[in-house]
Amino acid sequence: MLRTRYLTGLLLSGLLAVSAAPAAAQVGVVDLDTVKAGKFDYGKMWPFEYAPADYYTETYGFTADAEWFERARLSALRLPGCSASFVSPHGLVATNHHCVRGAVGRISGPGEGLLDNGFFAATLSDERPIPGYYADQLISIEDVTDEVHAALDQATTDEERVEARAAAIEAIQARARSAHASAGDSLYIQVVGLYGGGRYSTYVFRRFTDVRLVFAAELTMGFFGGDPDNFTYPRYALDFAFLRIFEDGQPYQPTHYFGWGATGVEEGDAVFVIGNPGQTNRLATLGQIDFQREVTLPVTIGWITRTHSALGEFYRADPERGEEMGIRNQMFGLSNFLKASTGRYEALENPYVMTKKTDGERQFLEAVAARPELAASVAEVMEQITAIQAEKKELAPQYGAFRAITSGTYSSAVIRRAMAAYSYLDAQARGVSADSVAAYAERLTSIADKPADLERSLLRQRLSVFQRYLGANHPVTQLALQDGAPAATAAALLGSSALATAEATAAAVEGGTLSTEDPGVRLGAAITPEYREYDERWDALGAREQELMIDLGRARFEVYGESIPPDGTFSLRITDGIVKGYEYNGTLAPPYTTFYGIYDRHNAHKGNPDWALPERWQTPPPGLDLGTPLNFVSTADTYGGNSGSPAVTKELALVGLNFDRNINGLSRDYLYLPEQGRNVMVDVRAIHASLDQVYDADRIVGELTTGTLYETEEAADAAGR
Repeated sequence: MLRTRYLTGLLLSGLLAVSAAPAAAQVGVVDLDTVKAGKFDYGKMWPFEYAPADYYTETYGFTADAEWFERARLSALRLPGCSASFVSPHGLVATNHHCVRGAVGRISGPGEGLLDNGFFAATLSDERPIPGYYADQLISIEDVTDEVHAALDQATTDEERVEARAAAIEAIQARARSAHASAGDSLYIQVVGLYGGGRYSTYVFRRFTDVRLVFAAELTMGFFGGDPDNFTYPRYALDFAFLRIFEDGQPYQPTHYFGWGATGVEEGDAVFVIGNPGQTNRLATLGQIDFQREVTLPVTIGWITRTHSALGEFYRADPERGEEMGIRNQMFGLSNFLKASTGRYEALENPYVMTKKTDGERQFLEAVAARPELAASVAEVMEQITAIQAEKKELAPQYGAFRAITSGTYSSAVIRRAMAAYSYLDAQARGVSADSVAAYAERLTSIADKPADLERSLLRQRLSVFQRYLGANHPVTQLALQDGAPAATAAALLGSSALATAEATAAAVEGGTLSTEDPGVRLGAAITPEYREYDERWDALGAREQELMIDLGRARFEVYGESIPPDGTFSLRITDGIVKGYEYNGTLAPPYTTFYGIYDRHNAHKGNPDWALPERWQTPPPGLDLGTPLNFVSTADTYGGNSGSPAVTKELALVGLNFDRNINGLSRDYLYLPEQGRNVMVDVRAIHASLDQVYDADRIVGELTTGTLYETEEAADAAGR
């Protein structure tokens, strides 16, 4: 029975009026008594080892055979945090602008401002290397389920299971590395657990490490509409970029790549999106979902909001320093995380979503009950998973108080030094080896300063968080706020502790003057033992939960087999959808937007940087057709990690680049609802038009349309490109 918390406020008739909220049901009025889990509630993120060949063939009327899936797989790539694809026989790679945003900032020379001004390599030799960057191509998949499970089944405790699994995976990776030693640049071997560990596959990636930037538009075009338009539709963003893979100093020549679908797609056409969706929670139990709604999501939303506020305050006060530190990119990431987390929370507050989730679990347990060999063990596993959620809820205050406290990017440097200083002095007092004490000292003195204003804000916020989650009478709170309000305590710490700066910390360590009487060390002494106890218990519960989810995943695969896809794991998946608009807020969202919308937004929001066009765009070039499709939507099942994913036709021609979901699609962490949920893509027709008419990137246009590598713009012009 659906628990009462999900039914609060429903009409006695059982009818629920549903708005167009992020996780809303996709109809106006729903009788919850009729709502059941559907065939595709678990989504369509199919791994290539369980490719839905028959489904694609029957649904879309083409032969989706092994060769088709192989071409799709080998044309796709995985970037750090994103997806991409080969789009020419000369190693040209297409992805999203926001996927390379950080790289563009890193390779920008003094005064270039490439993030704001854009970048185009007019010659092959101008294509700029990106240090530390890589692209992974999935060249082999092997099912190793039996080998891993055999190792697990020989273990009798959780600790033994962890060790047995690690040993089995290490042996599998070594074998795969030996078998594929001649693959080229480098190998990356990953043993991926699917269905929570119910199945295991070895993924062998060819890792390309010579990746160069070819083209990136101005930030205002790649992120047109800024945060206000994020996770919305209609959208008007040119969120695309081009890279190139080099091998031995020359453009790499891939065997497989996607053709250029210059004519695009029309409403009603099928598209296939290939990429690497991140971790989803569609197979989570209701108990696990409860815990996320009650604890992790509210804490996360609060942490993001406070951290974004601190970064924004600093950036507005010192934009130049903020750019040097990458603060703007951090804020973009946090804004994205906030909207996604809020959407997930609202999904779990939505009765329609929870009714479907509840019925899905009911159907699974009924199917298990019909399998005597599974029933008892699954019942025990479910009971233990539920018990773990109750134990984790006991740690909710500590989870809130210590969220991201050790983060080098987002946490206060003084707080991190306080904890490290306590550990250092405690190690000295316990008489551990000199090498160990030196390691503690190095850890303490390596914590870099943050700008004073930013540090003050982050420190103040952390002190207030202790009070919020641990309560006013907790020892940590009392010591953290001994000077009264968080702001006063922060000012006192920064004015009196040797831990206030990296220089003062190093001097105190070197001179032997750092003591337990230092106010920062006293704070660290209050925080660190509590944090360690929490962290140890939290990790132990998580490890136990992971082992239980493996057992549950094995049972789920026994019941459903390949008929449902596994949760996202940031591993390669293929999903299908239809180009289709949708109803919302009493109107219709069209399947396409056009360049007209860019100018409409720009002119309607004069002075607002989110919709400010760069100079070269402010007057449309004479050859630019403003009716060209710019962004379009489909029902494809995408998620975070699918950024940059190619959207292709059944002929494997590239027609778009996935870069966003609409707000109705934010429930996809838990449930796939295609009625209004949409993925948003940059149309290749807009990419082509902007390269050709605005940026005069003729050599790239020529390569995309003819497959010919033009080393200079002059060569492309001479060829009539």
